[in-house]
This record gives sequence, C-alpha cells and structure tokens, in this order.
Amino acid sequence: MAPNLRLRLCYPVFFLLLGFLLNSNGELDHQVSHKVIAAPRKDVGTNVIDGTGVENAFNFENGNSAVGSRKGAGNKVSVSTVALFTLAMAAATGLGAVPFFFVELDPQWAGLCNGMAAGVMLAASFDLIQEGQEYGAGNWVVTGILAGGIFIWLCKKFLEQYGEVSMLDLKGADAAKVVLVIGIMTLHSFGEGSGVGVSFAGSKGFTQGLLVTLAIAVHNIPEGLAVSMVLASRGVSPQNAMLWSIITSLPQPIVAVPSFICADAFSKFLPFCTGFAAGCMIWMVIAEVLPDAFKEASASQVASSATLSVAFMEALSTFFQNFSHDYNAEDASGFFVSLLFGLGPLLGGIILVVFALALRLQHALLMGTACGIAFVLGAWRPIQLILSSKLGFIPILLLLAMGAAFIQVSTSGVLKMATTKKASVNDLPTLTGFPLSVHTLQSFISCGAVAIHALAEGLALGVAAPKAYGLGRHMVLPVSLHGLPRGAAVASCIFGVTDSWHGSLATAAIIGFMGPISAIGAILTGIDYSGLDHIMVIACGGLIPSFGNVVKRALSWFAYIHLTAILHQRLSDKESYAAFPASSVVTVLLTAVYISEIHIPKHGCSNLKRPFIKKLEKEISNLEIP
Repeated sequence: MAPNLRLRLCYPVFFLLLGFLLNSNGELDHQVSHKVIAAPRKDVGTNVIDGTGVENAFNFENGNSAVGSRKGAGNKVSVSTVALFTLAMAAATGLGAVPFFFVELDPQWAGLCNGMAAGVMLAASFDLIQEGQEYGAGNWVVTGILAGGIFIWLCKKFLEQYGEVSMLDLKGADAAKVVLVIGIMTLHSFGEGSGVGVSFAGSKGFTQGLLVTLAIAVHNIPEGLAVSMVLASRGVSPQNAMLWSIITSLPQPIVAVPSFICADAFSKFLPFCTGFAAGCMIWMVIAEVLPDAFKEASASQVASSATLSVAFMEALSTFFQNFSHDYNAEDASGFFVSLLFGLGPLLGGIILVVFALALRLQHALLMGTACGIAFVLGAWRPIQLILSSKLGFIPILLLLAMGAAFIQVSTSGVLKMATTKKASVNDLPTLTGFPLSVHTLQSFISCGAVAIHALAEGLALGVAAPKAYGLGRHMVLPVSLHGLPRGAAVASCIFGVTDSWHGSLATAAIIGFMGPISAIGAILTGIDYSGLDHIMVIACGGLIPSFGNVVKRALSWFAYIHLTAILHQRLSDKESYAAFPASSVVTVLLTAVYISEIHIPKHGCSNLKRPFIKKLEKEISNLEIP
C-alpha cells in the first residue's frame, strides 16, 4: 500500500503545477521576448503572418497588437506549404533506421547505441531548455522540467501497476521502456512542430520557415537513429524501428499548422512545453537508457559515445544558427534543392533492385545495364558542350583522356596493391582474406568513378540553385529525378557482382550523398561557374575505362556460362554429340577453356568450372580433328 499511497500523493502536486500554469497566462504575456525561437537557437522577428498570409506587427511594450503593413508576396505562406514541408521534415526521422537494414547489433554495440541515444536525447533537452529561456520565461522552463520529470515518473508507475506490458515482439520491462522512449520523443515533437509553425509566421515568412524546417529535418535524423537504436538493441525489426521513428515525429506536422495560424497564442505556451519535454527526456536518460547501456558496454565506452553524440548535436545546432544569420533566401533555397538532389540515386537504386528481383535478371544483363547507363552519363555533357560550341572537339577529347587516364592509373594501383605479381588475379580472396574478387573490386572502383561524376555535377548545382530562387516547387521533381540513372547504374553494378540488394541500396544511398555534399560546399564557399565544365568533362572521361573493364569481364562471364551449358548438353547426349561437327566442338571447347582460365573469377562458377573443365580437356585430347 505504501507505493500506492506515494503515487496518490503525487497527483495533487502535478495538477497544482498544471493549474498554476493555466491561471498565469496573463503574467506570461509580459515575459515574452521580442525573439521567437522556432528551432534550437533559431531567431525570428516579432512580426507574425497569420494563415491568410497577412502580416501583423506586435507591440510588446504596451501588450497590444497593431496591424502593420502587408509586405511583399515573398512573405505570403499558405497552410498547404507548411503542411507539406513539415510532413517531409517528419519523414526524415525514418532515415535514422536505415543502418539497421544492413547491420545487426551484437551486445556490445547495443550498449554503445544506447549510449549514443542517451547523448542525442540529452543534447535535444539542452536545446529545448535554451529555446524556452530565450522567450524570457525562464521560470516556466524550470516549472516545465519539474512537471516533465514528475509526469514520466507517474507514467512509469502506472505501467508497473498495469501489469506486464507488451509491444511489438517485446514484453515486460523492455516493452515498458520502449513505450516510455517513444512517448517521450513524441511529446518532444510537439514543441518542435509548434516552433516550425511560428517560424513560418514570422516577419521573414517562407525564408525563415524553410531554414528552420531544414534544421529540424537534419536534427530529426539522429533523433530517429536514437529511437531505432533503443528498439534495435531489443530485437525489434528494422521495418518496425523505422515506422515507430516516423510516428514519434508525426506531431510536428499536426501541431505546425495550428501554430502557424495562431502563432501568438502558441508562443505563450512554448516555454513550459519545451521545459516539459526536456524534463521527460532527462529523467528517461538517467533512469532507463544509461543503466541499460552499462549492462552491455563499459562505462568509458558509454561515456565516450554519449559525449560524441552531444558534441555532434550541438555542432549541428550551431551550424544552423550561423547559417540563419549569414545566408539569405536564395542560399536557403539552394540548400533545399541540393538536399533533394540526393534522393534520385536512392530512388533509382530501389527501382533497379525491385526489377532485378521481380524479373530475376541475369548478372551479365545487370552489368550491361550499368555500363550502358554509365556510357550515357559520360557522353551526355561532352556532346552538349560540343553542340553549344562552349568547348572545342579537341579540348574535350583531351579532357576525356585525362579523366580516363586518372581512373585507369588508380584502378591499376588498387589492383596491384590487392594482388601479388606471382599470383593470379582470380585468387584475390585467398590472398587477402578479403571477400572480394577482382571483378567485385573493379565494380566498386567503377562506383567510385560515378561518385566523382556526382561530385562534379553537385558543384554545378550548388552554383545554379541559388540563382534559380523563385522557381520553388517547379525544381523539386527534375532535381530529385536527375540522379535516378546514376543510382540505377551503381545498384545494377553492385547487384550484378554481389547479388546483395542491401549492398546495392547502400551504395546507391552513399552515391546520392555525394551530390548534396558537393552542392552545399559550393554554396558555402561561393564559387562561380568558371572551370566547372572542364571538371565535368574530366569526370565523364573517368566513366569510360572503369565501366569498360566491367563490361569486358561481364561479356566473358556471359560467354562462359552459355558455352559451357551448351557443351554440357551436347556431351551428355550421345546422339546430339555424334551429329555435332568435331571442328565446332574443338572451337567451342577451346573458347570455353580460355575464358574460364583467364577471365572468370573462380568463386563465380565454382560448382561448374573445375570438374567440367577437366572433362572438357579430356574430350579435347580424345577428339580426332579432321
């Protein structure tokens, strides 16, 4: 009865704090600062645009609001725009679960993941506390922290009294902890959603709202990773981890729209809300997440992973704070378009893998597809430059040769490092202990050439995107789909040699990041377009030799499979063999032996190669050549 009595005594304290909050709205009006913080360390002005796009200027000195003049159309933001941007922002949380589609956690890594999750949650709570304090209502932040801690403690006691909790495939204590983590991260999203809505209603309108949306979208990825790590460490599947990560951010678009329409009313409650979410997370980290981490990893490992996570989150917050002050609307639009540039390769990889699995495409066909796409990518820009007379035919040939030579030298160097002079290149797996053949290694080098091509195109996009400010949604689709062939080429190349759809999608996603990284770097450094055409042609030249080697080996493999299959059928059928000309048999046999001994990696056809080659050699010795 003692635990029940203590629990009942806590209810009046909690409701007293809540009543104190509701009865003090008038006092809070005098404490609101002239700055409205819409994300971790994000400032907007005192002007507010309501849902109709009309801007109102608030005079906080007298406590009254006076309608100001309506500014240009650039500040007008529709409710649908806010809803779409915040939905995309919430969906970014699911990216945090992507690594768990490719790796499985052992116990020690599970402990480190819990440590990183603790660091992310602590960093998010620090930002929420600072955000609430910059409203000028520090007392309400403290009240919110205490209320959040009491609330989550009451929730834990309630779950314990309710009995054995089950969620997904979890039961008991693990399920209760997962419920608390998901609930806390969901509560935390309410504050971020209201902040985004208020930022779109600020004096800078769409510009400030876009910056804050980008900041929180990037901020959501490690938060989704934190939720996924807690779930994955307890055996939850990657699909469910991604789903629940996105669910924790769904309050962001739900709250953003009403907070955009009623920005002034929502700004009054933000100090308490941010403190409340911070208090919940701090309590959960100390009481549940860190103790679980210490069970699987040492204290120093957990502390290091948590510290690195906090440092990363604070660095991210500082970067976006500086960006919001130093860059204009054109740069913000360029950042947004640059991020969209990375979606195309991943989408192309997904489409290719789906078709390959559904149609059971042969590996040689996949390699040919990759080479064909790479040829188009390599030839497209040089042909454009020749037709537009921007560069002459001879300079383009020289630049292409320069790129081809660079990739050829790099490929030769890598292969020499991986093999020895006395050993056959096909014995690479046994020499290095590395699960790669030369064919696979060449495919990865070819993907590196595609990455260089993506970096070159990213530089051009980084220069062009800010200048295209005003096109808005018209640029979203073409920019997103521009990298689709690149992703298809990379995915088909990797899938053709590894037969792993996980590796194909992971490589396509990595290549997809190259373009946005390069574009954002171009925006930050402020480079111009001079010289970018030369860099692009050199990158196109690098695609030719890399994929040339791939298609050569793919053709050899294709020929070997079909020739040996035909011969196996002919030699096993005596009647067909008798009718088969001896000279043709010799030609085909010699071709198959030549291909198998020189061009085919042994791991590719081990079940067919060695015993059948011996049979072929025996048949050759017994044949009487006319």
